[in-house]
Amino acid sequence: MPPAGGETKPAAPAAPPAAAPPKPAAAVPPKAPAAGPPKEAPPKPEPLDNELVKRYRSRFGNAIREAWLDRKQAILVVDRGQLVEIAKYSRDEEKFDMLTDLTAVDWPKREKRFDIILNLYSFVKNERLRLKVHAGENEPVPSVTGVWGVANWLEREAFDMFGIHFEGHPNLTRILLPEEWQGHPLRKDYDILTQDTAWVRENLGIESGQ
Repeated sequence: MPPAGGETKPAAPAAPPAAAPPKPAAAVPPKAPAAGPPKEAPPKPEPLDNELVKRYRSRFGNAIREAWLDRKQAILVVDRGQLVEIAKYSRDEEKFDMLTDLTAVDWPKREKRFDIILNLYSFVKNERLRLKVHAGENEPVPSVTGVWGVANWLEREAFDMFGIHFEGHPNLTRILLPEEWQGHPLRKDYDILTQDTAWVRENLGIESGQ
């Protein structure tokens, strides 16, 4: 029955529909880092014919095979047989009195597979010069220990790592690896894991962890 007085209560308003739960935001893939400017290829060596090269060619003729300028450094490719004479001239006449490094690079597919590289420095002129000779697999390279004493250790390292023989060296023995080590680790065709495993097994009686 309606309440006294004939009045009726207004109906309660209907509850609003429940809001749908919010959808999870879609994952935004991380932005790829902005590409930097393209890297420039290293400059190609330029043929060199400055006064230094002219003096060398005047003295040694065709024994100076090539002359380049690479990153502002003069590079002379010289005859392997005249390396000692050219080294003495470099020290005494051109005042490149310091042999800062002697190393090699292996190009196994090339007939003359090794580049032997001598990096020289002149205190007097504050200049650098690089001498380079090519040698085949079994071709000895003249030792320059009589020109720069430090070559004693540097040539032993090149012998140890590359197997290059330096003719006239007073004690051409390994300097980094044991004498019984097989092969030369910086040759491009050297399998270092096989050699390491074999040496450890034979000399230490254990299996290598490599």
